[in-house]
Amino acid sequence: MELPTSRQEVTDYNPKRMLLYGLPKSGKSTVVSELEDNLILDLEDGYRSLPVMRLKIRNAADLKEAKKLIHAKAKELKKKPYKYITIDNVTRLEEMVLPVAEELHRAKDPDWGTKIDPVTGQQVIDKTADIRDLKYGRGYGYIRDLVQDFITMFEPYCNTIILIAHQKDKEVDKNSGKMTEVSPDLPGKLSQIVCGMMDAVGLVYRRGNRTFISFEGGDDTLKEARPLHLRGKVFCVAESDEENNIKIDMSQIFI
Repeated sequence: MELPTSRQEVTDYNPKRMLLYGLPKSGKSTVVSELEDNLILDLEDGYRSLPVMRLKIRNAADLKEAKKLIHAKAKELKKKPYKYITIDNVTRLEEMVLPVAEELHRAKDPDWGTKIDPVTGQQVIDKTADIRDLKYGRGYGYIRDLVQDFITMFEPYCNTIILIAHQKDKEVDKNSGKMTEVSPDLPGKLSQIVCGMMDAVGLVYRRGNRTFISFEGGDDTLKEARPLHLRGKVFCVAESDEENNIKIDMSQIFI
């Protein structure tokens, strides 16, 4: 290790972590389906009609099993087995970690989320208990940590991890005026934390027969990017003709 004596030259680079979000049917799944060597962890069974490499994920246990399979493949190949790994949909990921969060908390507080069965008189799990109802937001702390863990555990096996999320429109007060804020559909601080982890956050939207990804910030829509070739720019990544044939080009996003 040597101490630097001058500033390093800044060059373009592809994001290692990218979040794409938008309204349903805005084209998020379609544009990532075009990426070669992209393993899709399909949490919503939304890729049935697309010719992709995918693993159908139903719960947190499936995610852990997927990690084992990918790790074994990496060990066999002695390199990263994929160029991209896409998690679709990270909004669903929050729901999947709830049972794991409950197990972690119950290990610390065995009486939490239990009740007395009126028939047997035995202490049983109360299925109506919700970890998110814990005081002071402690339940969301478990959720945030687990979501981050499940995202980062796939990073050693690809060049870029891509997250897909739904869009949330929220009315907020700014300077005594009502404004609509557009952001990824994640609860509370989780949205800020996940977006903070990303090298690029892009909004996917359609205009007529064209699909765009915007990294152009400065308004009430959460968009940003560190890589110079993405920062502050909008890209047309898909266009369909009159017969609904779609041409997709992601070469400007990943160079």
